[in-house]
Amino acid sequence: MRMLISFSALFLSVALMQLATGGVGPLDVLSGITLGFSTAQIGLLGSAHFLGFFIGCWWAPRLMGSVGHSRAFAAFTATGAISLIAHFLWIDPWGWALMRIASGLCVAGCYTVVEAWLQAKVTNETRGRAMGTYRIVDMGGSLCAQMVISVLEPASYVSYNLLAIICCAALLPLTLSKSAQPETPDAPRLRPMLAVASSPLAAAGVVVAALSSASFRMVGPVYGAEVGLAADQIAWFLAAFVLGGALAQYPVGWLADKFDRRWVLIWLSAAAVLSCFVTIFLGPSSTTIIMMNAGLFGLTAFPIYSVASAHANDFATSEERVELAAALMFFYALGAIAAPLVASGLIDWFGPAALFILIAAGHAVLIVFGLSRMRVRDSGGNRTRYVYAPRTSFTIGRLMGRQREKRNGQGPGDV
Repeated sequence: MRMLISFSALFLSVALMQLATGGVGPLDVLSGITLGFSTAQIGLLGSAHFLGFFIGCWWAPRLMGSVGHSRAFAAFTATGAISLIAHFLWIDPWGWALMRIASGLCVAGCYTVVEAWLQAKVTNETRGRAMGTYRIVDMGGSLCAQMVISVLEPASYVSYNLLAIICCAALLPLTLSKSAQPETPDAPRLRPMLAVASSPLAAAGVVVAALSSASFRMVGPVYGAEVGLAADQIAWFLAAFVLGGALAQYPVGWLADKFDRRWVLIWLSAAAVLSCFVTIFLGPSSTTIIMMNAGLFGLTAFPIYSVASAHANDFATSEERVELAAALMFFYALGAIAAPLVASGLIDWFGPAALFILIAAGHAVLIVFGLSRMRVRDSGGNRTRYVYAPRTSFTIGRLMGRQREKRNGQGPGDV
């Protein structure tokens, strides 16, 4: 309990920051529809967010090393607040894209600071509990962020101003904390080919995970609006995806620790393809079915990143795992930058069902590639423990490295 209290400032800052910057994504989509933006322009906003996220992941450790944890966190949070306030000072798709780059930079930078702080403060005895609480805060904040659009009016200065206030409030817990700032860790080298060398299937898996998650969360509100959902129903639609992914973590972790992880990836992708086709064929038959399909899709698609990450770590040494986590995040960012733009263009040309056709095609390719990789080599590797892998910063590998090596025959454990 003392440990959790000592980290409460960090966790509260993460929750507030997640609520503010996570809420702007769906709010931008609904505001863009209201203001007459095209579907392609709305997709551009989602891609811009992940471009900023990638820049933030690379730059944040270096800024943190120059000015310290608290000042870096303040700088990134201020960047996010400015981007929110500026939306109604420059109502233009390209202007909003620049602001979404700033919000992505804010997300990556703040997570990098918090995770570096946690890494420096946890011990081997408290690591599991601290990470478990951190994951709950992160996923709970993400779930609430999807719901925030149900109470915010699209294309309203007041709505963006409220999110900016929440973003500014994220500054207070961490900057007023009396805890001494830890020493700044070295920034991990970015070696993208390390992921390919460890497991080409894992690298492909994180790209498909980005295709699923980024296109659904950034363009999903367009699909919801096209099939007739109201703003509060779109909030539940997005939340059902996150909730389905949260519920899947333990059973998928158990399967990934018990069976060949390549088969787990293949069957998850097959289930994701099935859920996509169920959504396409049932269409907007009823709001309940739409919500259930979103939850089923999250259940099947959300855990793929963590399974792919666990599979890649089976073929890495302890010394490589921090850089491997950064390499996997690099491939995720590439997929997440491209996915919203491609998905929005397809919706423009072929209608809302094209979103799920694109995602199903990505998972079908992953199935074929997974089966082909199984003919190249056996599962092999030094089997590590399954751990839910947040897609938050390049430094997350420092927090998770030791957990992967603690097997002790306990199954998924820290999912």
